[in-house]
This record gives sequence, structure tokens and C-alpha cells, in this order.
Amino acid sequence: MSEKQREITLRFLAQPTDVNFGGKVHGGTVMKWIDQGGYACAVGWSGRYCVTAYVGGIRFYKPVLVGSLVEVTSRVIYTGRTSMHISVDVRAGDLKDGEFTKTTHCVMVFVAVNDHGNPTPVDKWEPVSESDKALEQYALKLMDLRKGIDAEMSKYFLPVETE
Repeated sequence: MSEKQREITLRFLAQPTDVNFGGKVHGGTVMKWIDQGGYACAVGWSGRYCVTAYVGGIRFYKPVLVGSLVEVTSRVIYTGRTSMHISVDVRAGDLKDGEFTKTTHCVMVFVAVNDHGNPTPVDKWEPVSESDKALEQYALKLMDLRKGIDAEMSKYFLPVETE
């Protein structure tokens, strides 16, 4: 891969087959689009196959209506040694008027893996603009919050066994 791709936007048409019992696009469908957008961004940055390690704080602001054009914009906001934190924003709108509104947001963590499925290093992303620096701080703050969540969850659930 000659050039690292930090951001990508995927577009989908919300179809009648995506509808939930309330007549809006099913949240699971939106989550699938989020996963696809996050994956495409992680692979674009790392040039490797990537696995989803974490999806957190999915916030559904507004429903997506059937017939809407949906834009899933994913961008790298922090890199670790083998991981990439990807901010994902979903916007949807009517094709006739071109007005889009933010419907969903979350942050995902992907890990790049080698041909044997083991984590492999990724290039460091360096924020340049003030907004990029703020996004990196956002990712770092979420990392700290996850540590507290993990500690709390471990009180109630058995730890996951790893190989």
C-alpha cells in the first residue's frame, strides 16, 4: 500500500429489508454498517487484515429512515502499537433535498493481525491540527474510562480465557 488512508466514507441506501418493528432502520443494521466502515478504515491505515477488539459507546441520536442515503465516515483518531482507534459517525438524509443529520456515533478499536492471526505493529498516526489533537485526547480519555468499566465488569463476570 503506497499511501495510508486515515479516513473513509461508505454510503448505503436504507432499504425496506432494513426495517425494524417500529418502521425505522434496525439498529443492528446500523451497527453492521459501522463495523464495515470501521474495518475499511483500519485496513486502509494498516494495510493488514484487522479484527474488531472493541466497540463502545454507540450512541443513537436519531433514527434512520427507510429510503435515506446513509454515510458512514470512519477516521483514525489514535494508534497504539498494534491497535487503531476509529471514530465512526453515521449521517443520513433524503436524497431529494441533500440534507443530512448525524444519527449515530461510536469509537471502535481494531487490531492489525499477521497471516497467523497474531497482532502486528501499525504505523503511528500523528495528529497535526487542533481538532485532530482533541480527537486523540478523546481516544485516550475513552481508554482510561474503559479500564474502569473493565474493572467493574470483572466483579460480576468471569474473565475471558485467552489462548
